[in-house]
Amino acid sequence: MPSAAPSATLGDNLVGGHAEARPTLRGPLAYTSQLDQFIKEQDDITPVIGRAFSGVQIRALNQADDAVIRDLALTISQRGVVFLKSQDVTPAEMKTFMLRLTKLAGCPASSGLHVHPLTEEGSELGDQISVISSEKQKKGGGLTHQLSDVSRFASAGWHSDITFEKVPSDYAMLKIHTLPPTGGDTLWASGYEVYDRLSPPMQNFLEGLTATHDASFFHDEAARLGNPLRQGERGSPLNQGGNLTAVHPVIRTNPVSGWKSVYVNKGFTKRINGVSKDESDVLLQYLFNLLTQNHDAQVRFRWAKNDVAIWDNRSTYHCATYDYAAARAGDRVCSLGEAPYLDTASTGRREALGL
Repeated sequence: MPSAAPSATLGDNLVGGHAEARPTLRGPLAYTSQLDQFIKEQDDITPVIGRAFSGVQIRALNQADDAVIRDLALTISQRGVVFLKSQDVTPAEMKTFMLRLTKLAGCPASSGLHVHPLTEEGSELGDQISVISSEKQKKGGGLTHQLSDVSRFASAGWHSDITFEKVPSDYAMLKIHTLPPTGGDTLWASGYEVYDRLSPPMQNFLEGLTATHDASFFHDEAARLGNPLRQGERGSPLNQGGNLTAVHPVIRTNPVSGWKSVYVNKGFTKRINGVSKDESDVLLQYLFNLLTQNHDAQVRFRWAKNDVAIWDNRSTYHCATYDYAAARAGDRVCSLGEAPYLDTASTGRREALGL
């Protein structure tokens, strides 16, 4: 697998981010091919995004050498999302694996697993497990309820996980264990491809801007559910308190791949800063349109029982499909990476791969 050329020294060309929450990498990871020896069957699902692995269990990956896990981290960061079929993995094993993945991919020492603000204290599966449940959503919990009140478009659900935090997610893992007979697919889209579809003048313009991400509506969700919002440390010292807002670069660099990605999403991004509200609305809608109206930048996954997806939240968006009535449930773990930044020496995916 090709790897991006390393930037000079990570830190020399950075714009944005918190100095105390920068990645430990000196440059993008380089592929060693150790993963190819460990997982023989790998297939890209589309030219732009998605890879399927066959014949491997996460339990076995937990025992693999560090080089294998680093190769896997780079694969996820370059391909956006990977899929593993029929996984016999427990929530505890998922947490162990995600901690190892994020550490070997260079997350800051202060970053761990995220605790969602709506996670109930004393949850049976632990603070770091988010239960994805259609039954819970029917009671009015979470982002899905909020969006259903304001839009009848299924595409309104596109988001990247927890971008409202000062230190948002790098990787996320979801295992779906309960499924309706049909429906409930999930779609992912490439933020790299959205960046590459911008003209060079628009790329340069957006690279000078930041955006505000806001999940204040979780206060209403917490009140509706009758559970206090989690205001303690949520996986990073920078993620605590009740102010669920953050300012991030509109264009960020993924430190693992070294590629630029558009980093705004429908779920949480409310305003591009430094321009008028009208201009912000137009710019955000255009970027959202690039995502939702380009199916060749997306991959759609039909779940089977106990399938697992692992994706890079820095460079992808995802959207569930709510076209079912029967129960659908799973367990999600989000690790935290670095505070988002732009490395001005980095490039887009197409340029890095010579496409």
